[in-house]
Amino acid sequence: MDTSLVQQAIDNVNFAAIMPALILCVVGMAALLIGVFSKRGRTFHISLICLFGLVAAGVATVGGWNQPYQFGFSGHVALDNFARFFNMTFIIGSILTILMSDDYLKREGYPISEYYPLILFTTAGAMLMASGTDMMTIFLGLEVLSVSLYVLAGLFRNQVRSNEAGLKYFLLGAFSTGFLLYGIALIYGVTGTTNLTDIGNYFIYHPALLTNPMTIAGMLLLSVGFLFKIGAAPFHMWAPDVYQGAPTPITAFMSAGPKAAAFAAFLRILLLALGGLENDWTSLLWVLAVATMTIGNVIAISQTDIKRMLAYSSISHAGYALVGIVAANEIGISGIMFYMLAYTFMNLGAFAVLTLAGKKGENNLTLDGFAGFGFKQPFLGVAMTIFLFSLMGLPPTAGFAGKFYIFAGAVKAGYLWLAVIGVLNSAVSLYYYLRVMVYMYFRDPNEEFEWVALKTGAVISIILAIIGVLYLGILPGGVMEMAKLGLF
Repeated sequence: MDTSLVQQAIDNVNFAAIMPALILCVVGMAALLIGVFSKRGRTFHISLICLFGLVAAGVATVGGWNQPYQFGFSGHVALDNFARFFNMTFIIGSILTILMSDDYLKREGYPISEYYPLILFTTAGAMLMASGTDMMTIFLGLEVLSVSLYVLAGLFRNQVRSNEAGLKYFLLGAFSTGFLLYGIALIYGVTGTTNLTDIGNYFIYHPALLTNPMTIAGMLLLSVGFLFKIGAAPFHMWAPDVYQGAPTPITAFMSAGPKAAAFAAFLRILLLALGGLENDWTSLLWVLAVATMTIGNVIAISQTDIKRMLAYSSISHAGYALVGIVAANEIGISGIMFYMLAYTFMNLGAFAVLTLAGKKGENNLTLDGFAGFGFKQPFLGVAMTIFLFSLMGLPPTAGFAGKFYIFAGAVKAGYLWLAVIGVLNSAVSLYYYLRVMVYMYFRDPNEEFEWVALKTGAVISIILAIIGVLYLGILPGGVMEMAKLGLF
């Protein structure tokens, strides 16, 4: 073995570039070992350890904000402002998920200590995706994230719905990963590298290769892999069944963190590596954004199961975020970053309410099951209303600010009709969101909701989500400026 190559590899190692993910992996492995020697059914201390790990990772992330960027592993990883912003989004989502989980798992009869480390490993994978400046690093992060999520989606082994969710997510996820890997192989075959910046530079010096069929096919296959993770049409069919069957906190987590990670990696690849193909991928994503928004909103109208309705809602929100990629300008890209953070607060908040409202087995999480809920449980009713207003995109909530920035980016880039279609889709969504509120406040209750208990963790999660939704809605400027500093 060439000792100079070994020495070069050692010199290029920079653990500071992966420090947040490294902290989560170390804490996650420690929590796994502690869980082995803990009394069966006792998970509260494991959740506290994992919360500590997330806070430590958050400190490591924020501590280097706007400082010189950390590059490591021969330029395969970059801890820049872009990655740090997304890392904080992942960490916030994971903290809210863990807070709402412990009492929920005990109620459902699955107090499994491995649950919490798996959330940390998923978050670490998401961080690698956001930090990856090489396609193989992004692929590695995607696999770490995906494998953990497959297990979490099928966690309730004695429930058919959970088994179905885990199996569907695994099979379709593995299939989409094959498309992604094949796309990477084709781009590598054309350029001879997997480094995103090197690929972009190669196309600058060899512009004729941009029309090469292998290049176009590689872009399309890469897009399929990421659009599946985002839940965009026509690769959205897995989302409703998986979201409905997975444990409710994992449904919430899945709709926020992994979706944001897919957007982060997709943005890096499109802007750094495939910027020369911008006309091609903007045309493609224009159509898919419209299809995703429309399909998600139209099908959500007919849903009576609230988890399933929020699943289709999640599809429509992916469509709104795709508008920012089509714009591909400063406002559009930073608008996506802002929107992912806003969506984390409002969607996880809504699901946190559902974790408290559900009976064991959660068969009551329907519109009829929510009749009179707002009067019987005033705090949870008001909280759910705030989150639904934000999901609608009404001021003064985070959802309004996020949509405003994304649509403003589209208008500035000349995609006026795309912004108009987005606004019209938001108007359509008012129907099914308002319908939940109608059932909560204008229908006679079928239940007394005596089983609902305001558990400390879930209540803290809801309060933090409300603060996030209102802060980002009333004072969005500071966070939006941070998002702009994250542009590369």
